[in-house]
This record gives sequence, C-alpha cells and structure tokens, in this order.
Amino acid sequence: MAGGGRGKSAGKKAVSRSAKAGLQFPVGRIARFLKHGKYAERVGAGAPVYMAAVMEYLAAEVLELAGNAARDNKKNRIVPRHIQLAVRNDEELSKLLGHVTIASGGVLPNIHSVLLPKKSATSGGSKATDSD
Repeated sequence: MAGGGRGKSAGKKAVSRSAKAGLQFPVGRIARFLKHGKYAERVGAGAPVYMAAVMEYLAAEVLELAGNAARDNKKNRIVPRHIQLAVRNDEELSKLLGHVTIASGGVLPNIHSVLLPKKSATSGGSKATDSD
C-alpha cells in the first residue's frame, strides 16, 4: 500500500519555508535564532516568516540606494561609504539607523553656511558711506 501510510512519500521533494513564502532570507535559521535567543517561551509559525520578510525588505531597500550611490560615483562595487551615503540621504532609513555607526562610512559632505566665504557686495559698497 503505497499511498495510505504515514510520513513523507518517497518521491516528494522538500520545499523550504523560505521558498513557500517566496523569500530569499532563511526562515528556518531565523526561527532557530528566535527559539535559542530566549526572546519568548514559544515562537509562533508565522513570526520567523514575517521577520524574514521585513529583514529582506530592509536589506533590499538599503542595497538599492547604495547601488545608486555607487553608480553616481562611477563605481561597480558597493563599499561602506556608499551604504553611509544611501542611509543618511534617506529620511526614514536615517531615522531608523540614527544611532548606528557604519565603519569606514565617513560623513555626509556638508559645509555650514557661516563658514563659506562672504559674497562681495554688488552695489559697490554704498552702505559704508551712507552713515556719514
């Protein structure tokens, strides 16, 4: 009796939870980390799937913006500087990663307006002679 028993049938190929959810991030590994991390006594079946989806979305968002920053700098490879520029130029990501230091990221190019040289007066400097 081939089809009436318990357990997996012989010809069935295993499908990962990541594949079922249509994700690239490992659902099983995240489930294991949640269980071993003792964040809660029990972990529901949907929690690691949801967390993997959120993490994958955030990673894709950062990589998209960092790739654009790399292309703007005429580079083919994303380096920490490109990730820093991507994160700090995006309002929501900057808020999320506000207290995060990205190693070798540098800072955003920014010169305070007070430090810039004064523009020469176009009217010929008439203000100094008006007070006499």
